[in-house]
Amino acid sequence: MASKRREVWFDGLMRRCPHDDDGVATIDPRRIYILPTATGFAFGAMLFATLLGSLNYQNNLSLFLTFLMAGIALASLHHCWYNLLGLSVRCADAEPVFCGQQARFRVELWDQRGRYHGEVCLRGGGCGPIPASAHAEIDVSVATFHRGPVQIDELLIETRHPLGLFRAWAWTRTPAQVLVYPAPAPRAPPPGLGTTADHRIEAKAEASRDSGAEDFIGSRGYRPGDSPRQIDWKVLARERGLVTKEFAGDQAAEVQLELHQHRGNLEQRLSVLTRQILDAEARPLRYGLRLGTEVIPAGRGEHHKRRCLEALARYPAEFESAASTPRAAA
Repeated sequence: MASKRREVWFDGLMRRCPHDDDGVATIDPRRIYILPTATGFAFGAMLFATLLGSLNYQNNLSLFLTFLMAGIALASLHHCWYNLLGLSVRCADAEPVFCGQQARFRVELWDQRGRYHGEVCLRGGGCGPIPASAHAEIDVSVATFHRGPVQIDELLIETRHPLGLFRAWAWTRTPAQVLVYPAPAPRAPPPGLGTTADHRIEAKAEASRDSGAEDFIGSRGYRPGDSPRQIDWKVLARERGLVTKEFAGDQAAEVQLELHQHRGNLEQRLSVLTRQILDAEARPLRYGLRLGTEVIPAGRGEHHKRRCLEALARYPAEFESAASTPRAAA
């Protein structure tokens, strides 16, 4: 614990490279730090022992070899520091993940002057060289511990190029973030039912779906989230716009997911809703979502699922007990 505090305190002393309006941070000379590695310390101890032996025995050839290796070490020090100088870094937002999963950020590195850089590593990610006049991309994994927008704030970039005797590093600021969905509950009531709901409602819905799932009852205008399999492509071919076919089973298989249906604290209820959204999408069902004063109309599809999960991720705790007239989400 004490070593962790010292590491945090030491990192707090480091200067960070700021980013511009485009999210690009460029490493300048005053923000590069360098220290010997364990191999570098061992190499230095060997040089000191060799120097003492050479002076004691007055061996000129050994002295020459000692100073030659010292010169190589000094050249390695310069090249290690220079390998980070001038690097431009940009980190893109990560794809949404569920709480507890690893968020993967794509980091882009390049040199605006087109200079080649040896192997460069990112903490939490991989390593690789930066080709001349080209961009390199490295993925960085970040653990997630709570739902909502999570910003990584900064990246640690380091190198041990060319001989591994020294480690140079720099911190860069980044505006990149990831939206973290609530972790799905292991189990949840059937979509549309709460922990205290009457299960006869579910049996009635199942009977309606089984009896008329294939009965065509008409067409309506296209809504975002409608399945491509339900679109009347013949009407579209006649240039009459997007029209969705409706079946009797589609109207019966429509549920409304609500926060107040479930017991437990806010995070537990959001986890149950997350599981119900995933289950409803897999069955398939048309489902809507009501969170406090926000109502998302019924729909389905990848776009609709992401919209509902984003609403759960951004739902603030202080609005848990809000009670007012529901409004339709834009």
